[in-house]
Amino acid sequence: MIKHWNRELSSIQDDESREKELHKLIAKYEDAGHGDAVLRNPDCAGIIQAKLIDGHASRYQLIEWCIMPNHVHVLVKLAENQSLSEVIRIWKGSSSIEINRLLKRSGPLWQREYYDRFVRDLDHLHSCIAYIRNNPVKAKLCKTPEEWPFSSAGANWQTERWL
Repeated sequence: MIKHWNRELSSIQDDESREKELHKLIAKYEDAGHGDAVLRNPDCAGIIQAKLIDGHASRYQLIEWCIMPNHVHVLVKLAENQSLSEVIRIWKGSSSIEINRLLKRSGPLWQREYYDRFVRDLDHLHSCIAYIRNNPVKAKLCKTPEEWPFSSAGANWQTERWL
């Protein structure tokens, strides 16, 4: 799907504008609930949430997260000598094993690619936090961010102490 969208957006000359449009298409697709929604299962979402919290303070500072039925948003500040690709590899690898075992299935659970970006400034940081917190509300999964149990808002995570 992403390859198709990239071809569709190839006429946009500015890389940043093209990237923004791609992100909008991905978000719309995900929020509509397309794809394999394994994380709709509370036990599967709980596995992911535990993995995210488990790496907090050792590999990264976990600032904000939201586990949606078919995707995950995470905002972290990496610890020194940690790479994002390695952290994501650990999340995906260990959660795949547990979720596949739980669902009595095998094979890939996650897409190979992931979408990442650097937070540019304080305004961008607050925008990212708001986006992640409000994602389940926007997708009509709950009325307030605090109602979504598989999120930093639902877990009453104290984001501000990590900023």
